[in-house]
Amino acid sequence: MEILAFLGPAALYMISMTITPGPNNVMLTASGANYGFLRTLPHIFGILGGCFLLFAGIALGLGLVFERYPIVQTALRFIGSAYLLYLAWRIATAPPPDLRRTGEGRPLSFWQAAAFQFANPKAWVMGLALMAGFLPEGGDTVMNALLLAGFAELVGLPCVALWAGFGTAIGRWLDTPRAWRIFNGLMGALTAACVIFILG
Repeated sequence: MEILAFLGPAALYMISMTITPGPNNVMLTASGANYGFLRTLPHIFGILGGCFLLFAGIALGLGLVFERYPIVQTALRFIGSAYLLYLAWRIATAPPPDLRRTGEGRPLSFWQAAAFQFANPKAWVMGLALMAGFLPEGGDTVMNALLLAGFAELVGLPCVALWAGFGTAIGRWLDTPRAWRIFNGLMGALTAACVIFILG
């Protein structure tokens, strides 16, 4: 029952962290605009699934790997930055939906989005602070970690979905190829700019 006392503050923390801009939310906005909300759902659930595994792993000792082997953290930062730049290029160069050839362009899959969380600095910061601040000291550590990580993703779901919905709404207003090019270029630039925070 001790964990119940942490859920209210943990929920407020997760709302503040997941509703604010970051690599995931910028990419969800672009995906919602270009592919629609339904086709973006695997991306949304991939983020949640990846963060669940990451957060639970942090509570069970994954964070110690960074402390003992700093090279792992450095490698993840460069891998994450390279992948983010690739995604930024894909977003920036995506043609308008009505000009795409059949099968051209796809939103991120569940597994792509999930894997990215392990190289996403914001996800690591969220997970480390969540588990350090809200994981009960008593009781079964594994069960508490799984419950807290699951609760965090339940709270985060509407927050990240809001960004995909926002993108879907924007997509309805973009009615010319030029408007699409400007929007996709801006989303690509914002995604690439996140690399500054990863390597900074």
